[in-house]
Amino acid sequence: MLLTWGRELEGHGWQIICFHLSHRPALTCLRLAASSAPCTTAPQILPFPSTAEMHQIHCQKTLCHHKGRILTLSYTTTSTLSYILQSSDLKQSSALSAKSCDENAPYPDHPGIAACCTQQGLEQKLCLAALHQPPKEFPTYVEPLNDELCEAFKKDPQDFADRFTHEYSSNYGQAPLPVLVGSIKSYLSMVGTCCISPSPTVCFLKERLERKTLSILTTMSNRICSRYTVYGKEKSKFSTLIKFAQKIPSASFEDISPLAEDSHEVFSKCCNSMAEDCMQKELSELTTKICTKLSSKNDKFSDCCKGKNLLENYLCMYSLPPAKSPQLPEIQRPTDEQLCTADESHQSDRFIFETARRQTNIPEVFLSKVYDAAHKLANGCCTSADSVACVSSKRPQLRGEIVKFLAKAKELCGEYNDLTFLEFKQRLKESFSKTMPDATPASLTELVEQRANFASTCCIMNAPPMYCGVKINTEVGHTCDHDSCMLI
Repeated sequence: MLLTWGRELEGHGWQIICFHLSHRPALTCLRLAASSAPCTTAPQILPFPSTAEMHQIHCQKTLCHHKGRILTLSYTTTSTLSYILQSSDLKQSSALSAKSCDENAPYPDHPGIAACCTQQGLEQKLCLAALHQPPKEFPTYVEPLNDELCEAFKKDPQDFADRFTHEYSSNYGQAPLPVLVGSIKSYLSMVGTCCISPSPTVCFLKERLERKTLSILTTMSNRICSRYTVYGKEKSKFSTLIKFAQKIPSASFEDISPLAEDSHEVFSKCCNSMAEDCMQKELSELTTKICTKLSSKNDKFSDCCKGKNLLENYLCMYSLPPAKSPQLPEIQRPTDEQLCTADESHQSDRFIFETARRQTNIPEVFLSKVYDAAHKLANGCCTSADSVACVSSKRPQLRGEIVKFLAKAKELCGEYNDLTFLEFKQRLKESFSKTMPDATPASLTELVEQRANFASTCCIMNAPPMYCGVKINTEVGHTCDHDSCMLI
């Protein structure tokens, strides 16, 4: 292994290390952090190895250790467990890993920890150190009042900074690291400046206005990168395609598909980028492209494009609700033969796009399940000996399940975006009263609240995909009458 380059990132203890692995011909670059401090403190800088020490860095898979310290890819304190083993001394980490794997461990539940705890020794430590929390779909951080901020800051500035960094990072941990670090530094600077100002209220107002763009950038990049993390490359592109289709149903597939592709390129390029200006630069350029192409097709979209701040314009477009479904001709379904051509993904995506723009009241989190089922059918059949026969035999069942599923989706969400919340709940009460005339007032109220809570979370344009994916399965139930359903 040859170490070729390394640097510290803005004095925060993060380093880039590039090296060649014997099993991988290309250069491998990792973000590294190192610390021997207790788990309750942030990682500290480890002096970068000198040329003479290069051979002392040992790597297993994508993790390395050097002179008794574990070097890992972890870089956000999203929970105690996510950084407790980030780069501890090997002796200390043995005790910590044992504590993490104990059935009475005091740390939060963490996806993947059970699998790590089946391993032993260094493999277990490295496995635990590599764990990352999934995106936090429901942020819990609420900014305190100015007086409360200053009281906490003056009491213990370092403790305030540590707690804020942890809380903010855990809520916006999917934002690119340079964006997150910049936002935290900016906020702490604002608090430090305004809490000693003779006019703190005026100071906070001025500082918040100055950091508005950075705040929007952090929020938006966290949201889009969270979805990118959950969906992956291709499905993330599909998600963007569907949202455009429902916000501007008058735009064609040919209008929107290139913009979805451009969006995907920005997310894939910047969500994990260490370049400080990547997300802001690329998102601003993307906003200009979107406005140039689509502002003439929709008045609300056009209004979003009139602002001087491109990131505010993007936030405006992102926040738009679905438009009314237009009257469009019947959808041309791809033939069985087309589903196994080189253009298969394009054909499937076009069909779901056309469905989305005709039924804008069915959110993308529902249509993503249709996407999964359609691609699963194609992937399963297109590698078989007689792909057309396979598609022909299975497609009728999937079509029937999709019809049933979309009907249920319309029942759950059809009127949500057209009514106020109180009107929606009243309509639910009337509907349940008709279908269940013998229900007690208490049970009707419970049903209405349950359905309204579901709708307020999962019938919106930017619904959280992981949470709603589970909730949709519960609300819809099976889409077939046997054990081999193709959709749910």
